[in-house]
Amino acid sequence: MKQSPNASTRDLNLRAQVVKTLLAVQNGQSLQSVLAQHMNIVSDKDRALYHELVLGCLRQWHALKQVTLPLLSVPLENAVVETCLYVGLYQLLCTRVAAHAAISETVEASKQLGMESLSGVVNAILRRATRETEQFYDVLENASNLPSWLAKRLKKDWGEQLAELSYELKQVAPLTLRVNTRQVSRDEYLDILEDEGIDAHRCEISEVGIVMDESLHVPSLPGFEAGGFSVQDEHAQLCATLLPNLDGQFVVDACAAPGGKTAHILETYDVKKLIALDQDEKRLKRVSENLERLVLDGSHVEIKTADAATWTAPELADCIVLDAPCSAVGVLRRHPDIRLLRQSTDIAKTVILQKQILENMWQQLKVGGTLLYITCSILKAENEQQMVEFFAHHADAQEIKIEADWGVEQIHGRQLFPQLGRGDGFYYCRIQKIA
Repeated sequence: MKQSPNASTRDLNLRAQVVKTLLAVQNGQSLQSVLAQHMNIVSDKDRALYHELVLGCLRQWHALKQVTLPLLSVPLENAVVETCLYVGLYQLLCTRVAAHAAISETVEASKQLGMESLSGVVNAILRRATRETEQFYDVLENASNLPSWLAKRLKKDWGEQLAELSYELKQVAPLTLRVNTRQVSRDEYLDILEDEGIDAHRCEISEVGIVMDESLHVPSLPGFEAGGFSVQDEHAQLCATLLPNLDGQFVVDACAAPGGKTAHILETYDVKKLIALDQDEKRLKRVSENLERLVLDGSHVEIKTADAATWTAPELADCIVLDAPCSAVGVLRRHPDIRLLRQSTDIAKTVILQKQILENMWQQLKVGGTLLYITCSILKAENEQQMVEFFAHHADAQEIKIEADWGVEQIHGRQLFPQLGRGDGFYYCRIQKIA
């Protein structure tokens, strides 16, 4: 195992490392912020299993809770032991880990984490799960697996689709690439992959998208270093297809980091000027790194750290792409920690922030210009209702309907849902300034 300055952490077994990571998320830290540091302590041979157990438990969190609660005669009120149970049950019900290894290693983890007095409870429940696997698995499969506040909102917004949405949101999202057409066509890149013996197929709606049929280490794919492609969700790739011709235009990409949409615009159009705006300076660095790797001309691109709610453009823009901050419920498959991190009260705050950014960016758009409003949410408050409110207060705004055979038409805009083997939950609305 790798050396670590923290001896007690270094001596923990793999399941205890997984539990520690899950406890950090329960304490409000995003998985992204703790993963690299925690992963560093795990030995190379264990990393794949560590990764699977962390992401799998987060993905099935509320279902695992539903399985566990009836098994306890009294509530434990003990996050460490409960998390040990979830990790143990996940191994027994969702992986090929041998039952004896899953039980002994998880019981040992509970002891290593200071819960020796309750390790018997962990042992008893996990052993029971091996005897009643089928019943446990049925509960897991039928659980809504969403936090109750989110299940209520989705029932209100999408009553008929709730069961399907709940199912889709606990699946694993596919690895999807967007080919850089400045360098290679989609068919050419598919041929390159085929020559390398790598299985992949075309996306159904994105004309530049490829779905990988196996999960691979992205930097080792052919053409990565040379900038032949980017990793981007299929539904996110639709952004560039919804914009007017941007050749010779001044474009603002608001909330731009990490730069997928900026790069796609530059791959598709020869803009006069593009300002990529974000208030997260660290994530903005990735924009310039991506443009460099993709060999895109950055001479007329300005990467600016600023708050989109207050920033003033040097001149009025021809087009603004506003990928607004949102609950990110539509990308739960890729970020399963959102299940634990997002709270019901966050939505109202996010809606207010979206409105502030929308109002400010609208002032930066010239008459005749287009604003494309985007979220990776499936909640109507952040999408359709936000737009209803906007149009009610802006006589100078007119929707340009999106004529498409994807997604569901809303009062304003179109809503895409996460789909097995395809894209995530996204919302698009196209607005023109008419006065």
